[in-house]
Amino acid sequence: MAWGLRLRLSAMMFLQYAIWGAWAPVLSGYLQDTLHMTGLQTGAIYALLPLACIISPFIGGQIADRYLPTQWFLAAAHILGGASLYVVAHEVGFTGVRNWMLIYALIYAPTLPLTNSLVFHQIRNAEKDFGGIRVFGTIGWIVSGIVLTVWRSTGLLKMVNVSDSLMLAAVASVLLGVLSLGLPHTPPSKSENPLAFLKALSLLKNPAFLIFMVISFIVVTELQFYYVLTAPFLQYLGVAPSKLPMVMTTAQWAEIITMAALLPILLPKLGARRCLAIGVIAWPLRYAVFAIGKPLAFVVASLALHGFGYTFFFVVGQVYVNSVASSDIRASAQSLLTLMTLGLGNFLGAIFAGWIQDHFTVKTAAQATVNYTAVFLVPCAITVACALAFLLFFHERHARQEQAG
Repeated sequence: MAWGLRLRLSAMMFLQYAIWGAWAPVLSGYLQDTLHMTGLQTGAIYALLPLACIISPFIGGQIADRYLPTQWFLAAAHILGGASLYVVAHEVGFTGVRNWMLIYALIYAPTLPLTNSLVFHQIRNAEKDFGGIRVFGTIGWIVSGIVLTVWRSTGLLKMVNVSDSLMLAAVASVLLGVLSLGLPHTPPSKSENPLAFLKALSLLKNPAFLIFMVISFIVVTELQFYYVLTAPFLQYLGVAPSKLPMVMTTAQWAEIITMAALLPILLPKLGARRCLAIGVIAWPLRYAVFAIGKPLAFVVASLALHGFGYTFFFVVGQVYVNSVASSDIRASAQSLLTLMTLGLGNFLGAIFAGWIQDHFTVKTAAQATVNYTAVFLVPCAITVACALAFLLFFHERHARQEQAG
């Protein structure tokens, strides 16, 4: 691959996930500690991006598959998204945060599968090249955490009742909008099927693909316990809010090592089935450590399991979907994966995680105390069941046979 092309695709991935990484790991702490939202309200805010992933990706995928070059769509979406993030960062009430966060989420959601499909369109060997480009998204997530930590620790640009994490995300979003204008031209495929997403839905007739989608959906409902509750959980254990963004990048450092060093070696040798199973197993191990809750160093170290699991499940899953879908529907097939995981799974998971937190919270006149051991045993048990079901019922050869036929 030409280095100029690799550089542009890597920069795109860097900023795509720097936007998300600026707010997702730490916003829940701001919502609960500064704006005094409940667990259910926090879960509802986190459920907005998943909700948008149910609504928007098929629209974006259909536009990219049929009508508009992908890079133009990305440019417009990210510039508008940056403006929306700026507004929501200044909101201080639940209603205002909810409404503007929904607008932002509807704009950002289609860009997640489209950045993947753009990369797949431009590279020849997905198993070899995708991980090396996608890893820059993880680096972007880490850099956002580092920048936010420095921002908070030094007191630079200190704001009152303004979310610094959302402001950082707004800046990254506008930068990516401008950069997208220089991305390699990725024209619509002009598929003979005017409704490419319907053809993508037909992939569910493939038994292996259906099982993959169902288990992916269930797994990500439990992944929201990490995104929604880890920030307040670590603060409960004694991690200072100023250090929280840096501490939570532990997961992404592990993700970089896994994606850049392990994935290119293990995926061709082990195949999608075994790599996906490794990814599922990592999450109940992490939740078991969270349920124990001590020592703090052990809990922080266990964050690495998130990066390990994310790479072996989500990144391998994207490669798997690309291998099953025909070239004319790959953008819509990636959107289908986004719908089931980042959409339906994360939406229900965010609400579920917030409800479980409130269920295991004891409120007194003086304070509210969360029983985090009970909270994290819930996703631990469910993800163990998912790992077992995946090993028993998913057979990659079904997909290969049907694709060949």
